[in-house]
Amino acid sequence: MDWRSIKFDWNRARAFLVTAEEGSLAAAARALDMTQPTLGRQVAALEKELGVDLFNRRGRGLELTPNGMKLVEHVRAMGDAANRFSLSATGKSDTLEGNICITTTELLATFILPSMIQKLRQSEPGIEIEIISTNDESNLSRREADIAIRSIRPSQPELIVKKLCDVTGHLYAATSYLHCLGNPKSIAGFNNANFIDVEKSGRLLSLLNAQGFDLSPNNFPVVTKNHIVQWELVKHGVGICGTLEEIGDPEPLVERVVVPGIDPITAEVWLVTHKELRTNRRVRMVFDFLVSEFSNYQNK
Repeated sequence: MDWRSIKFDWNRARAFLVTAEEGSLAAAARALDMTQPTLGRQVAALEKELGVDLFNRRGRGLELTPNGMKLVEHVRAMGDAANRFSLSATGKSDTLEGNICITTTELLATFILPSMIQKLRQSEPGIEIEIISTNDESNLSRREADIAIRSIRPSQPELIVKKLCDVTGHLYAATSYLHCLGNPKSIAGFNNANFIDVEKSGRLLSLLNAQGFDLSPNNFPVVTKNHIVQWELVKHGVGICGTLEEIGDPEPLVERVVVPGIDPITAEVWLVTHKELRTNRRVRMVFDFLVSEFSNYQNK
């Protein structure tokens, strides 16, 4: 191979790739944790280096040119190779001190994980922890996180998974709201109630109607993707939602909706990491720590 023929800067190629995937310089700059002008200069420098235009501007966003569309596939393959290299190298690390990124749902991050992290920080102060609280699934293969705690078991062969526990949820409503409804004693008494879902797809509506409710989209006047906002809305008497019993039962402002015919909502909790990272001493330690903590949590 004539190494002298490879003249472009990889950092500029990475800037091009992330901009293409994010769709704008602003979003790409946030993803790379750099300023937008710096990123823009890197992309412009790559275009000058290659002698081709890579993007056309479309309003506030960017659109790949025909040349850009051809070249981005090559850069994407380079990015995947670089990511595999990084994963493999990180997996060989024998250092306990350093950063680790954990991603989990908003509810687990807010109500379950803090006491565990406090214990971890006491026992291993050299480990710096970043928590990504999101209901979207992070891509561990692309190093969006080191460890994930999920409610759905992933099937990708490159991931290591461990079932942590089973969790149970119920419908909850503010005591004041139940009083406004007349404290219903049957499912039929909730057919005119307001419910709060986290999405507009109607999953909660379908789940409840399968249990005997007679609800329509009109029963869901408020929707929010944020589970913490949803819970605050319930506490303020806006409507009814489902949440974990570990969260709902201790809250003095709300009550569990208990009427004949309403079944608990059950789910599994899984711990996930990339197989390349499982050999990393720090990741392995935190992974095993969380397995132990969730085991103690379920046995309480």
